[in-house]
Amino acid sequence: MTETLDPEDRKIVTLARSARARNGVPEGAAVRDETGRTYVAGTVDLASLRLTALQTAVAMAVASGAKSLEAAAVVSEAESLADGDLAAVRDLGGATTPVFLAGVDGAVRVSATAG
Repeated sequence: MTETLDPEDRKIVTLARSARARNGVPEGAAVRDETGRTYVAGTVDLASLRLTALQTAVAMAVASGAKSLEAAAVVSEAESLADGDLAAVRDLGGATTPVFLAGVDGAVRVSATAG
């Protein structure tokens, strides 16, 4: 499925994979906003704050002034997209925002919408 992604979607999958590897976290994520800017994050696991990588990337986009999302990607060992991740993307990007789930090898296993 990764071969059929457009170059900008492949880019956010690659960025998500890099964040996971670089930070040594269970998940990496990246989102692209309405202007084409990307936000990259890893899992946050503190005693007082727990966020998935995708929730963190969405929060970074919001904190930076993004008004919408064009696409989102998460790299994880998970087999499916988490409801909380889809909700975060939907809150900022809307129900039709594409969300990609890739394995740790970068191969996209799931392509869905946030809706």
